[in-house]
Amino acid sequence: MQLRLVSWFFITLNLMEYIRTQQASRVRRQGRMHPNVSQGCQGGCATCSDYNGCLSCKPRLFFVLERIGMKQIGVCLSSCPSGYFGTRYPEINKCTKCKADCDTCFTKNFCTKCKSGFYLHNGKCLENCPEGLEPNNHTMECTSIVHCEASEWSPWSSCTKKGKTCGFKRGNETRVREILQHPSAQGNPCPATSENRKCIVQRKRCQKEGKGKKNRDEKGKRPNKEESRETRQENKDRESRRQNREQRENKNKMQQKKRKAQDKQQNPAPVSTVH
Repeated sequence: MQLRLVSWFFITLNLMEYIRTQQASRVRRQGRMHPNVSQGCQGGCATCSDYNGCLSCKPRLFFVLERIGMKQIGVCLSSCPSGYFGTRYPEINKCTKCKADCDTCFTKNFCTKCKSGFYLHNGKCLENCPEGLEPNNHTMECTSIVHCEASEWSPWSSCTKKGKTCGFKRGNETRVREILQHPSAQGNPCPATSENRKCIVQRKRCQKEGKGKKNRDEKGKRPNKEESRETRQENKDRESRRQNREQRENKNKMQQKKRKAQDKQQNPAPVSTVH
């Protein structure tokens, strides 16, 4: 109670001093100077007093009261400090304190940054964000809730089993989709980005690569079991005709040799005599 009375006492003194300074300004404009007002001020003051500091400021500077203990001193600044907003009047440019929950403000009723524990929304500082908005602890603002967005499913992949596409009858196929928009803290979570399902295909054997020239030759000679019956029959006929042709050629060669041998026996070579 005593502290409050003392505070009101000093406020009254400051108010009375401010009234005296206004009167001094009017007296100065009329050519007379009040004994408590000085023109040799520093720090941007136009007029000042030893007890209250600046009483008026130079053009374009802002007047603000700074508390030092139980005393308030006038100061002239080029811009208002944090927690204050500036207002220009014809007689004085004045800094006014923002609301208690506001750290910086543009006017008395429009905050631009809130103090800790409050979130900014439309120029006001709120403890809880309105419905449809969520608190952003990084910017300390109320922001819109963002839900997850995913693309359409891709086509199903080929049926595989252990990374192979042959040698099995039952396997699995997969499809995927991408996340286009990640959710905010209170947004709907993202769905699964891949799906698997079982598939059935016609079994086919995996082709094995031969080792060495011998295996490659044997593989070339060995009929492919996956070929159709007609293809296998054509290969057999082709091989049979080749063998018959070789047999005929060998038979002709043998006959030619026999005929040459018979001709030599019937027509011996003539013997020459020397006299």
